[in-house]
Amino acid sequence: MHPLYRFYCRSFQTVLRLALPVLPYRSPQVLHSVTEVPQCLLRRNIRHVLVVTDGFLHISGMLEPLKNALQNAGVAYTIYDEVTPNPTILNVELARQRYLESGCQGLIGFGGGSAIDCAKAVGARIARPKKTIPQMRGILQVLKPIPFLIAVPTTAGTGSETTVATVITDDQNAHKFPINDFPLIPRVAVLDPEMTRSLPKNMTSTTGMDALTHAIEAYIGNSTTRQTRADALEAVRLIAGNLEKAYHDGNDMTARANMLRAAFLAGGAFSKSYVGYCHAVAHSLGGRYHTPHGLANAVLLPYVLEAYGTAIDRKAKAIAQAMGIAGEDTSPRECSQRLIAEIRRMNQEMGIPETLTGIREEDIPKLAAYAHREANPLYPVPRLMDAKRLQQFYYDVMEEIP
Repeated sequence: MHPLYRFYCRSFQTVLRLALPVLPYRSPQVLHSVTEVPQCLLRRNIRHVLVVTDGFLHISGMLEPLKNALQNAGVAYTIYDEVTPNPTILNVELARQRYLESGCQGLIGFGGGSAIDCAKAVGARIARPKKTIPQMRGILQVLKPIPFLIAVPTTAGTGSETTVATVITDDQNAHKFPINDFPLIPRVAVLDPEMTRSLPKNMTSTTGMDALTHAIEAYIGNSTTRQTRADALEAVRLIAGNLEKAYHDGNDMTARANMLRAAFLAGGAFSKSYVGYCHAVAHSLGGRYHTPHGLANAVLLPYVLEAYGTAIDRKAKAIAQAMGIAGEDTSPRECSQRLIAEIRRMNQEMGIPETLTGIREEDIPKLAAYAHREANPLYPVPRLMDAKRLQQFYYDVMEEIP
């Protein structure tokens, strides 16, 4: 990376870090059951909501407890259930149209990060009807309050229920990009472990590793606060102690509840302290190949941590201790190595592959350019890398063709 651009990146990140204490971050109100949702809406005189979800959750019956609770309380609802795994601009526009045509007064994002992200973007388009989704890309481009938004996560990973971010795919250009602004933080997050009980094992594992990626990238970055460091480490402890339990026994509701709490804490931490190159590369893969975000993060994370080298050693020690794989006397360098080895062990234990299918070598320069544009100068990573260096991560995880 050119020294002048490096200086610009670090200066940009320093300004944001200094501004953290005065920026209008807030935490959503937390509910622990979907049965509490109707009264929450009625207290605000909201009597018709748009539920943004995906087709599988709708036909599987997962929505029934929420639908019954709303109906019994006299709250009308309209359902948009066409959200795709990487929500697109088209998804957002169709859901927005349904919101307006039905006369809705509020939004419920019900599902994984895709459904909640789509609901956030719908809110942004309603708040800023003259701005397109691409025009709101980046930071502080929404600015106006969005309709009252409740997030009901059915996975324990993305943290979208507490973050300033939504990530949308431009389906015309096969490019995935984030929108970051404070009005996008949901007003209410429903952390109901029953909503995650039937989560398949592969989604339990990859969304859980997504939460771990959030916590680690938030903690090792250069824009942390005392609170984000504490939340990130608590998320790490919860994930280390509960993810594999939830994976092996989906009916372990204590583990499920602890994972929801971990995802919430990690989401709050990275919302303030940002993520790193793991996310930037994962987003580019999701936009181009529809690679599930949690899977991409899980596979990429050890490679990205290795590339940071000694820049993460000091903070890796605290993370390794939180995971119970290092002691006070373990050297920082050894802690980094144990952390990377533990992530690989967890992936293997839960059947997460070491490579990602579908990556084409001819796409790599363009994908790396997308990742570079997303990450620099915004993400306060331990070690700055340019697009050329980022290309290596795609090669690292590209499935070898026999």
